[in-house]
Amino acid sequence: MRSFRKLTFATLVAVFVLIFVGGFVRSSGSGMGCPDWPKCFGQYIPPTSVSQLPVNYKEIYSAHRDKKNRRFAKILTALGMKETADQILTNPQTLHEGDFNPTKTRIEYINRLVGVMVGFLIVGVFVLSLRLRRTHRRFAIIAGALVLITIFQAWLGSIVVSTNLTPWTITIHMFLALLMVAFLVYLVYDSSETRVIYSSLGFWWLIASMGVLLVQVLLGTQVREAIDVVAQSFPREGWIANLGIPFIIHRSFSWIVLLLHVGLILKLRKTEGLKSFSRALILLILGTILTGMGMGYFGVPPLLQPVHLLLASVTFGVQFTLLLRLSRKDRLEATTI
Repeated sequence: MRSFRKLTFATLVAVFVLIFVGGFVRSSGSGMGCPDWPKCFGQYIPPTSVSQLPVNYKEIYSAHRDKKNRRFAKILTALGMKETADQILTNPQTLHEGDFNPTKTRIEYINRLVGVMVGFLIVGVFVLSLRLRRTHRRFAIIAGALVLITIFQAWLGSIVVSTNLTPWTITIHMFLALLMVAFLVYLVYDSSETRVIYSSLGFWWLIASMGVLLVQVLLGTQVREAIDVVAQSFPREGWIANLGIPFIIHRSFSWIVLLLHVGLILKLRKTEGLKSFSRALILLILGTILTGMGMGYFGVPPLLQPVHLLLASVTFGVQFTLLLRLSRKDRLEATTI
């Protein structure tokens, strides 16, 4: 059990690292640093110079993505999403192939290496969970679900690349990462001996706080999509001024996120065993807001965006841990508040 808990916690940390690296890939514009998947320019070790590529490499990888997109479009059509499928097939940007950039290729390749490491760790968690299946069957079930999500994430990652970073695929990719965080947090928590507290008022306040945070993350993806559009016409320092409504809504909604979390902390501040959670949450929320302000005032620096995303993801992880500590009435060991 102790080994299982340590490996699961290490995997959780690795997922957070992957979220940070993935955010940096997006903010640095390196998402298409490798135009194919799982290899990079058809190689397991990426090229370092354009001289290592065929003269017509753009046509080669554009045609390769077109074949994959057509297969993906058939799946979408079968699911009743014909309009979305048609948009992917008719959007000229989907098959646009940029010039080879060795720096962006290295950044995307590092992202893939971290992803592979996370995959192996999750498989390791599943293998260890099988050893505990007689006494903790739910561990194996959740770890097995994690393996399936990881496989789907890998496939979706290939679709993100083949469709040239279609925004809605990236959004799904992000929310699946948060689902992985929730599963791993549950495994870490449930494999430890933690005293459980129940507070009906605090519980529902926490549910509301988690809800607005997820809405804020969704709004943030809309802002990122808007940045992708304005980046084609304006230099980085002019992005914020031309984002329009999506940025204004995202910025204003941060006040709701802050106020709800302040209220949550006030509800739980006197609850024994939850003071550290209260401090962590307020620091994470303030850090998320400050990095968001930094992006707004300083022209969206490439490093601030992944930090902003990481802080929001860790906040969700802390919230989910707190939810587990507040919602397990069957394991109540403290006085009901």
